[in-house]
Amino acid sequence: MQYHRAHGPHRHIIPKAVMSLLLLCTPVLAMDLSSEPISPINPDNELNRDKISLGRELFHDPKLSIDNSISCASCHNLKDGGADDTNVSTGVSGALGTANSPTVFNSSLNFVQFWNGRSANLNEQVNGPIHNPVEMNASWPLIVNRLSLDPTIRQQFEALYPDGVSAGNIRDVITEFERSLLTLNAPFDRWLRGEESALSNEQKKGYRLFKSYGCISCHQGTNVGGNMYAPFGAVKDISEYFNRRGTSLNDSDLGRYTITKDAADRYLFKVPSLRLASLTAPYFHDGSVKDLESAIKIMGRFQLGREIPAEHITAISRFIGSLKGDHPELNQ
Repeated sequence: MQYHRAHGPHRHIIPKAVMSLLLLCTPVLAMDLSSEPISPINPDNELNRDKISLGRELFHDPKLSIDNSISCASCHNLKDGGADDTNVSTGVSGALGTANSPTVFNSSLNFVQFWNGRSANLNEQVNGPIHNPVEMNASWPLIVNRLSLDPTIRQQFEALYPDGVSAGNIRDVITEFERSLLTLNAPFDRWLRGEESALSNEQKKGYRLFKSYGCISCHQGTNVGGNMYAPFGAVKDISEYFNRRGTSLNDSDLGRYTITKDAADRYLFKVPSLRLASLTAPYFHDGSVKDLESAIKIMGRFQLGREIPAEHITAISRFIGSLKGDHPELNQ
């Protein structure tokens, strides 16, 4: 079993180290919450409000697509969790994407972007859907020219940047807006800060099970994921999952391998954040699993080698629900 960590050159956590981590996470009667493997989300206080406002406008503007039909918000519906409720999203001219749309909320906390980690940061990530022929299928010269013809948008850029509308400045304001999409004050975060009543007994039980089963070995940190790569099928042959899915394998199923061409990276994916998992069905890179309980069951089988009882699955799903924080854009 092999895991790739987020920081520094990729390092491997050998099974012995994973076991040590799990032992450290075993619940005790008097927990020091400051040592928990999950940490609260804190606000980003270094954001520019004018950039956020312009970035939000462009995030919802279909002028970023070649035929003025698709905006960022088309595949990342902020009111419903910042993702899409379909297996894969629909782009220009009805083209279908190749991977499930991840939530844009808290995406600034991820160590890389996209399921296969092909973008190092949010700014770089903006290029992806712009150029992707099954998403927006546009180009920066087209978009810069189009936005420059809008006097209101042009004036907003000129007030922020000496060079006005440019590809780099468009990426910058969209990135600033996405950095503002942090979900704060989740019940679980309040519990971590000492508010004992923030969680129900069922949610606390779910968290204990989440740790004892070993889910915490991949889903930890501030974003409860998003900070490492992990193989899909860590302890069980993943071909069984794909056979049950009933559709042929495609490049998206190969994960990080499509970028590195390293056989060791086959089926290796960025671990998704669980912060808004209660809102962002369907699940996994292919969007083939429709509900959270089924996703937990599959993870137990293929990642942990465990058949998790229904009662425990319910408790874990209640804990995952407690990770959802607040944001003005969410569920308006």
